[in-house]
Amino acid sequence: MTGERGVVEPFEDVSLGPPAVRGFLHRPAAPSGEALVLTHGAGGNCRVPLLVALASAFAARGISALRCDLPYRQARPTGPPSPGKAALDRQGLAHAVLALRRMTPGTVCLGGHSYGGRQASLLAAAEPNLASALLLLSYPLHSPGRAELRTAHFPELRAPTLFVHGSADPFGSLAEMEAARALIPATTGLLALDGARHNLYQGRPGPDAAQRVAHRVATEFLAWRHGG
Repeated sequence: MTGERGVVEPFEDVSLGPPAVRGFLHRPAAPSGEALVLTHGAGGNCRVPLLVALASAFAARGISALRCDLPYRQARPTGPPSPGKAALDRQGLAHAVLALRRMTPGTVCLGGHSYGGRQASLLAAAEPNLASALLLLSYPLHSPGRAELRTAHFPELRAPTLFVHGSADPFGSLAEMEAARALIPATTGLLALDGARHNLYQGRPGPDAAQRVAHRVATEFLAWRHGG
């Protein structure tokens, strides 16, 4: 598929061995040389409207964007990830970043929604030189109604990190997110979406909801990354 935002094409890379990288690559019409890997939450895949809209929005701004399925989703089309195989999902994300790094001359950032963002952050904590920055959408700070926080690795994060979080997200309040990002020694930011829930939408999403959220997120992330 082609258009003013460039080309969207199926993507597969098996050169690094299993797990394979599979998804869709949005190639911008006027590439900046930078790239971004995006992945989905526990119940989704790389075809969910928000990821499609985000990849399109970044491509429109010159960023090569790869939206990819995590290994657990490649293995089966539905169902949640297995905690015992989370390391394989992180390896799949590492392979995706390395695949884009071979294709683009500039920086490669890493982002994900909910579970995908958490795995991206765990990977970045373990491999601090892998991604140039993180974009964490609806980071699942804790299970709804539970107090145990998923922040043990935050002090190990060295990549600049932008959180995008809804004020009505039951997986963490904005105050809790502010406290959590203070644990990270790298530069951080928080884009708060008023009234948005864990899916980053306010109420029942309309036909243009994903595009509106994606436009704001892409604009804010690039401004935050480049200082203005």
